[in-house]
Parts: sequence; structure tokens; C-alpha cells
Amino acid sequence: MSINTDKVKIIFGLKIRQLRLDKKMSLSEVADRSNLSISYLNEIEKGKKYPKTEKIMALASAFEVDYDSLVSLKLNKQLEPIAELLNSNILTELPLEIFGIEPADFIELMSQAPAKISAFISTIIEISRNYDMRVEQFYFSVLRSYQEMHDNYFEDLEEAAQQFRKSFEISPTTSPNEKLLRNVLENFYQYRIEEFTLEQYPDLVNIRSIYDVKTNKLLINSTLSTEQKAFSYGREIGYQFLQLKNRPMISSVLEVESFEQVLNNFKASYFAGAILINKDILIGRLTYFFASPKWDSDMLLNIMRLFSVTPEVFMHRLSNVMTSHFKNKNLFFLRFNNQIDNQLFHLTKEMHLTKLHTPHGTALNEHYCRRWLSLTILKDLENNQKQIGYNPEEVLCKAQISEYIDTENNYLVICLAKPSPPNKSINSSITLGFAIDDNLKSTVNFLGDNALIHRKVNETCERCGVENCVERMVPPTILMKRKARQKTKEAIARIIS
Repeated sequence: MSINTDKVKIIFGLKIRQLRLDKKMSLSEVADRSNLSISYLNEIEKGKKYPKTEKIMALASAFEVDYDSLVSLKLNKQLEPIAELLNSNILTELPLEIFGIEPADFIELMSQAPAKISAFISTIIEISRNYDMRVEQFYFSVLRSYQEMHDNYFEDLEEAAQQFRKSFEISPTTSPNEKLLRNVLENFYQYRIEEFTLEQYPDLVNIRSIYDVKTNKLLINSTLSTEQKAFSYGREIGYQFLQLKNRPMISSVLEVESFEQVLNNFKASYFAGAILINKDILIGRLTYFFASPKWDSDMLLNIMRLFSVTPEVFMHRLSNVMTSHFKNKNLFFLRFNNQIDNQLFHLTKEMHLTKLHTPHGTALNEHYCRRWLSLTILKDLENNQKQIGYNPEEVLCKAQISEYIDTENNYLVICLAKPSPPNKSINSSITLGFAIDDNLKSTVNFLGDNALIHRKVNETCERCGVENCVERMVPPTILMKRKARQKTKEAIARIIS
């Protein structure tokens, strides 16, 4: 069912159902008064049928209302949020089919409890306004859910990457580099590729690439590393090879027109990672790495350097094979940015395949625990830069066993930190955290390495009750409010009993 074309049916059905409920009438009573069948009335209320004029008049008579009020597209105040939802393009953009939901089913849900759904929609709208949530952020939240549902592994994209390698005769043991991928774009897909400098476009310091579909020209930021350029070319090949027409034209998604753009950008990026890092080679190396009784950061970095990729692409790819081959699905992925000489840490990417969700980014305006390896490694990198000098190729690699206070949640946390060119004042950390369960214990032999740092951590300072914490940024305000509410409840319970 098309939501746009059937909006009139939906609104009419909602009004009929609401009238019937307001007048405390059953479907059989309305059927008797209007001389319409119960099944037909049911179809109307679900937004599947729109009656002819004489039947609308019969319904108006049954409900003792005028004809014009029934056919008007205006809904009462109780249902206004649903009207706002229907008049927006959000339902056409929501990938309901991804989650196995037909638009008709969604409308039926709304029709069954319109007042409650209206209140819910109003709340969501109000929350998004209060936190200045853009539609792009909503789309990315949906994308994360999509990744989590599929354990961040997509066999169709893996097969497409292997098909590309075979078509262009790329050896399974070879990681295609920047020059090879650029050659494919220029000679096979007829791209015109030009590099731009920050002197030419100083406002594009954070933009890696711009694609002009009319001229088939790709502008690449000249300050990018060879690994960043390789990924940019690989993603462009992904758009072409997968025939993804609806796509963003710049590397950083400032504004998107639809969820399809966000999804296609993810598919092309996943494809790029898959052609740059052959999963069979990665699995073989990781198997040897995990078999070691000692944590070895150099060994992991050497695996990454087999491929022409950034640490972020490498860690994303690692998450793919951890779920597909090593069957470890209790993991999370985090990316933090931190400006030099600044104590603010910005969580710019996250994904949770585990249901525990202990380290998450939903705690708005709170201070993440400064014991997280994701944050401490950024300050370690900053100290190196101040002592030794800035090196855009520098990568730190560390691991930690994080034991969450007041819970049984323990994670093996592996983290890479690097500068984030072209912006020299920003460093980034990429983190993969694995819940320490029987599966991980059987996979990772170095969990018992005494050299691994063990730290007790929490979510945010505002929620943490640890006393005399030298890393604390602010008092545990949320925890104190929670305890005060609990004491109030207990006092009331004693009075009532």
C-alpha cells in the first residue's frame, strides 16, 4: 500500500474508528445503522477502503454527524500528530520493509489505538525538537538497528566484493591500493578525478570527496592519506558496481534526502571495506593472533598494515568477521573524536550487537567515564604528539579488560587511536569491545595475560557512585537523584503499610 496515495483512506478510516469509539458503538451497531457489512466497515477503519458518496452519507447518518466533517482531511486535536506524520515524508522514507513491516500493518497499528499513538508521536517530535535532532540523525539510528539485526554482516555485499575482485583479476592475497582503484574508476567507469587543496576551498577542510554526477567528476581532498583515498575510490566503485543511484554526493553526510541515501552510502562503504580487506586473509591472520597467549599490539597493527586501509576501516572489517566466522556477536563499536587540549570527547559513531548496551552514547550532555580506554588512549596520543611531534601516520594500539561497576559486564576492549587528517587538531579513537563470555574465552587465548590492564569503569560521571575517583569530572548528580527518589518511595511504602 502506498502511504502517499492512500492518505485519504487512512485519515477517513481513523476518523470513523475514533467516532465509533467516542460514541461507544460496536462495529455491529454501526453496521445495523448504516446498512454496511461489518467486514466492509473493518476495511474502512484499517484505511484499506474508501466508500462511495452514498455510503459516506449512510455513515454520517449512523454517527449523527454532517457529511462534510466526515470527508474533510482535517483531524481533531487528538489525532493531529498522526496527521502531521502522514503529511510528512517520514513514512515513505522509513525502511519498514527491512524490518518485515508492511505500511498497511503500520497504519492498522495506528488505527487500533490512535490516541495512544498520537501521544507517542507527539512525544517523539518534542524530544527531537528539544535535542535539536535532525532527520539525518534519525536515519542513522535506523541504520544502526539494521546493522544490529544482521550482526553487521551482509552476505550479498560480501559476494559482490568477491565478484568485483574476480572481474578485475585482483588476487585474493592482494589488497588493492589507491592507484589500482583510481585506475578502475578512470578507465572503466570513465571518472574524471581531480584533487583540491585547502587553499582553493578553505571551507572544505572536513570534506574528503565531492562527486558531480553531471560531469562524472570526483573531487578528492589532496591532504588525504593514501589509505583514505583508497577507501574513497573503493566506495565510489561500490556505488557503480552495486548500481546504487540514490546516493549522497559528498563524503560527509551533511544533509540527506532519504533513508535510501543513508542505506546506499552504508552499502557502498561496506563494499569498499570488503574489497580492500579480503575476509579469508583477515580470518587466517586473526586466528593466529587470537591463539597467542600474550596480548601483542604490534601483531595486530602488522595485520592492519597488510591492507591499504585506515584503522577505522580495519576495525569495521574486524567486526564483520568476528560475527560471521568467530561467532562472537556480543560486541560494540565506538568512534570518539577529541580536539587537542580539550577535555570534551565526542562519540561520532556507535554500534551495539550486544544487548547489554553498557557503553553507549545516549547519555546526552553527560561526561563519559574517563577510565574508558577509548578516552585515555586519545590523551596518550596527544602526549606523544606534544613530545615527539605530529605524525599523521601514527597509530596507537592498546587493550584493556573493562569491568563495569555494579554489574557483571566485563569486556575485552581493543582500541586504535590516530590523528584525523585533514584536520590536524582532531584525534580519533576506534574501539571494539567484546563481552567476555564462554565464546570469547574459547576464541581469545590471551585473555589470561597478566600484562593486560584491568580497570573498573562506569558509564558516566553523573551515574557513578565511586568515591575518591581522581578521574571524576562532575558529581554523580543523576545517581543522587535516583537514590533520593528511592528513599521517597520507601518512605511512602512504610506509611501505606
